[in-house]
Amino acid sequence: MAPYCYEYPHPAVTTDIALFTLRDDQLSILLIRRRADPFQGSWALPGGFVDPDECLEDCALRELAEETGITGVYLEQLYTFGKPGRDPRERIISVAYYALAPYEALAPVAGSDAAEVAWFTLDALPALAFDHADVIQLAQQRLRAKLDYSTVAFGLVESTFTLGELQKVYEIIRGEALDKRNFRKHILSLGVLAETGEERCNGKHRPAKLYRLAHPGAVQYIK
Repeated sequence: MAPYCYEYPHPAVTTDIALFTLRDDQLSILLIRRRADPFQGSWALPGGFVDPDECLEDCALRELAEETGITGVYLEQLYTFGKPGRDPRERIISVAYYALAPYEALAPVAGSDAAEVAWFTLDALPALAFDHADVIQLAQQRLRAKLDYSTVAFGLVESTFTLGELQKVYEIIRGEALDKRNFRKHILSLGVLAETGEERCNGKHRPAKLYRLAHPGAVQYIK
């Protein structure tokens, strides 16, 4: 059978991944330095082309692993970026994902077409390839918006945490201080936490109870 001939040209499809963590009490994102053109030597989000027989999320996970060595993170689809001219090679549509993980659980190593990999705080980003500055800006906005109706922020703490540690995560993402009493009342009222029965001592402060997500796994949506 002869191959089907399409009337219209096909744009290429890629995925890009915005991986956030907390580093030195600052929200940071993982970037790679591109090894090849276009934008050789420039910083960019991890990502790459979708294979013909590959699911979008599988592509994002593969590219993240190939370029940074990071695996096992939960990805959530962010947005589709398809402005003409966003890539000088050809018409390319990118499906962007974002993810969150504790800094201690990550050990990025440059691989594939990444010459280097590094963390950058969001207020000190380098010049970025393609439209990746727009991707990061939207991912940060989405992260802030989801604080009120999901457990997305829990992706930035260890599997067990104190309420004080969790509050700090919320404050860093929001960029503002929160009232301690109101925050704890709100978080405990959600019914998403479970006490571990253990405590953690931080400095000279009284030991604080350790909590965990009652149902660990993917991001939960709060009703």
